Amino acid sequence: MARIGLLTGGGDCPGLNAVIRAVVRKGSQEGHELLGYRNGWAGVLAGESTELTPATTRGILHRGGTILGTSRTNPYKEDGGGDRIRATMERDGVHALIPIGGEDTLGVAGRLHDEGVHVVGVPKTIDNDLAGTDFTFGFQTAVQIATDAIDRLHTTAESHHRVIVVEVMGRHAGWIAAYSGMAGGADVILVPERRFDVEEVCDRVRRRHDSGSTFSIVVVAEGALPTDDAEVRSLHQGTDAFGHARLGGIAVHLEQQIEARTGYETRMTILGHVQRGGTPLAYDRVLGTRFGVAAIEAAHEGDFGTMVALRGTEIIRVPLGEALAEPKLLDPAFYETAEVFFG
Repeated sequence: MARIGLLTGGGDCPGLNAVIRAVVRKGSQEGHELLGYRNGWAGVLAGESTELTPATTRGILHRGGTILGTSRTNPYKEDGGGDRIRATMERDGVHALIPIGGEDTLGVAGRLHDEGVHVVGVPKTIDNDLAGTDFTFGFQTAVQIATDAIDRLHTTAESHHRVIVVEVMGRHAGWIAAYSGMAGGADVILVPERRFDVEEVCDRVRRRHDSGSTFSIVVVAEGALPTDDAEVRSLHQGTDAFGHARLGGIAVHLEQQIEARTGYETRMTILGHVQRGGTPLAYDRVLGTRFGVAAIEAAHEGDFGTMVALRGTEIIRVPLGEALAEPKLLDPAFYETAEVFFG
């Protein structure tokens, strides 16, 4: 029997509680004790934790967010961060850690593994841009939320004869934009993987109007870049502990440009954090559950320095280094399929 710690880091994501529940249920069946650190790596640094049991994690499967709380804390930005993490684990009698997070959270995990800490990662990113896994939990829920919003915006765009620009999440990769845009019948989809020409976007809108359509829907990922911009547009200043700027604002730029260049009334909607919130879809509950069970099995077998992943329909383990090597960008063939339906 061993004591195993777990934490959730980075942005919240539908399905996190499913992972926690599965780790605790399977871990308890294997005879392990489970300890949850609060608020990501910040909780490990501060030694803030709570015992997790099947009883304390009952009834959380359908809940969004994370019962452990989360943060974007980077322990290696703190004095002696790595040493403090090891000291907390030693004090708490924790044999191994299961961090649930994206590139930043698992990047810390990889560094700790290199320093001798036992870790097993669980991939979590709303953007679905982690290499090594076909899908991450939470992505399908975010796509559905964005698709529902696009469906609703269609009716108001048509009623008022407007162009509506919908901004969705996607810092480096356009998976949410492409999936929700295709599912929602968007007339233009703009993604970080392909710089776009604003005048070309306007031409597509003009062609739709010339052919009799009185409205258009443009879906854009927050990290998409016009050809004449060097940096991602943002309404915010500053960066987080991992050096990432807060995104949000490319839709504002497009709204202004489309209306000024075409003369068509244009409005924008930034979906923002609504994509992260609420009840996870069945798909994400199941995937999160499978990831949680697989993670505790890896820890039980001593297969550290790995991340659980979905390949096809199977849950496998991949080295953390492979998962963090580079972002998983949108498949060009998928984007080409979406382009068939552009205005």
